[in-house]
Amino acid sequence: MEKPIYLKDSEDAKLFNELRKRVNQRVETIPENRDLYIQIKAIILPLVYFGLYVFALFNVDKPWIYISSFVLMGISLVLIYLNLIHEAAHNNIYKSKRLNSLVLQIFDFVGANSYIWKKRHIASHHAYPNVDGWDTDIEQSGLLLIVPWIKAKGVQKYQHFFFFLVYPLYLFNWMFIRDFRDFFDNERVILKTQGAIPAKEKIKMVAYKLFYFFYQIAVPVLFFKVSIGLALGAWFLQVIAASIFALFVLLPLHPLPDNAFPKLDEKNGLPFSWLHHQFEVTNDLKENNWFVRNVLGNFNFHVAHHLFPNYSYAYYNEITEEIEEFAKEHNLGYKRFPIFTALGKHVDLLKQNANNAYFILEE
Repeated sequence: MEKPIYLKDSEDAKLFNELRKRVNQRVETIPENRDLYIQIKAIILPLVYFGLYVFALFNVDKPWIYISSFVLMGISLVLIYLNLIHEAAHNNIYKSKRLNSLVLQIFDFVGANSYIWKKRHIASHHAYPNVDGWDTDIEQSGLLLIVPWIKAKGVQKYQHFFFFLVYPLYLFNWMFIRDFRDFFDNERVILKTQGAIPAKEKIKMVAYKLFYFFYQIAVPVLFFKVSIGLALGAWFLQVIAASIFALFVLLPLHPLPDNAFPKLDEKNGLPFSWLHHQFEVTNDLKENNWFVRNVLGNFNFHVAHHLFPNYSYAYYNEITEEIEEFAKEHNLGYKRFPIFTALGKHVDLLKQNANNAYFILEE
């Protein structure tokens, strides 16, 4: 199938070149190499995650300490994703692609799959954000409907009543269903951009999954006399905590009623140029403090990431200042919301989609 084609607009191309020049000049004025801080995190954060695991094993006789350690592992897992995995996929931590690849492989040890996630993120989400059928981040699961112009069916008509029961299961779906379907289901979105997946990657995926469940559950039970109930319960709460934290970070950035979900025309053409598309489908968050910038990997500045993914999040504060000023000068649709406002807007999107508001407006 032919891939989507962005609207060709020479004026927008000139605008982006001008913006890129301003951003590059701004970053060049920053004297320090801020990527060094991310390189330090590439050592510290995995040590925290596996340190908590070891700490739990040495406190198996104290169930609440064991459980709390696993819950904190879930939180640190998301921090690893925000600070390391995401940047390594874009080769932004080290100059060496090999070193970035090594960091990316941490994902394989914590229940995900680095190979397919990078394909999803780079070749699908970044290439066609919010484009149904091409962006894996909005691929429909059947339970919840994200794309407004698809008519709600069955349980989707009640999604605004039960979504809070589904979202905490996000990473369970990822570990047990999504990865396997992306590797073996020929109907999945990822295969449009990825093509055939090498057999060795399929073997590695299964092997890493088995190893993950071995050390997370079997090792405590077999070698440290943890009860099966405690081992499963602690692991379950780890994944629940990680799911809630991850969606708290990810949901406010794309799937909002204020953002477009562009439809392809009969020739697979998109209605916007690449530049306008990024502004139409992405928003930033107003929160901007030390914690967000340094602990949460500047997830608040998502427009900068989509426009300039070659820069690490360590530079997004200054880059966003340039983007915001440039957008005002050229009437580009830059959007920025407080995080809880954005989360509320996501719930509004679920409600509107459940009620088929798009179709009501069309009629």
